[in-house]
Amino acid sequence: MPSAFAHAISAIAIGKVTGPSQMGWKLWLLGVFSSAMPDLDVIGFHYGIAYRDMLGHRGLTHSFFFAFLWTSLLLLLFYRNNKQVWRIGLFLFLCTASHGILDAMTSGGLGIAFFAPFENTRYFFPIRPIQVSPISIEAFFSKWGWMVMKSEFLWIWIPSLLTIFIFSVKNSFKNKK
Repeated sequence: MPSAFAHAISAIAIGKVTGPSQMGWKLWLLGVFSSAMPDLDVIGFHYGIAYRDMLGHRGLTHSFFFAFLWTSLLLLLFYRNNKQVWRIGLFLFLCTASHGILDAMTSGGLGIAFFAPFENTRYFFPIRPIQVSPISIEAFFSKWGWMVMKSEFLWIWIPSLLTIFIFSVKNSFKNKK
């Protein structure tokens, strides 16, 4: 998995591209949280849930179905009467789904159950340039963690920052008209 930092910067880039015209701090926070939240499934390790189980790491919480359910819940709780509900929903869905998509580009693990709960087959993309991040915080501050940060910078941070910059410039020109 990429680090939580890489998932967060991806959410900001997604917001710049798909987000509604006025994105308040609450929506930004929900997007960033949604992009990292699927990894809460690691709690299952402490309860004896095996990695490869549907409720295990990179299982149900990394699926497109879960992204849809999570987005629906957030829309019902916070944005049900908003005029831009579809655009907000697209942003939140893409933030949540981006987690599994980025994880499918990593060098380790068992793959992503994109279609859980309907099937538990785990998938990776054919190209997997992102170093898998350690789960423990201690291991993150090691040589392995440094390799992860370098690969994330190249494959996630640079494209995300370029996207943020390009869409910020585009929107500033649009707002001047």
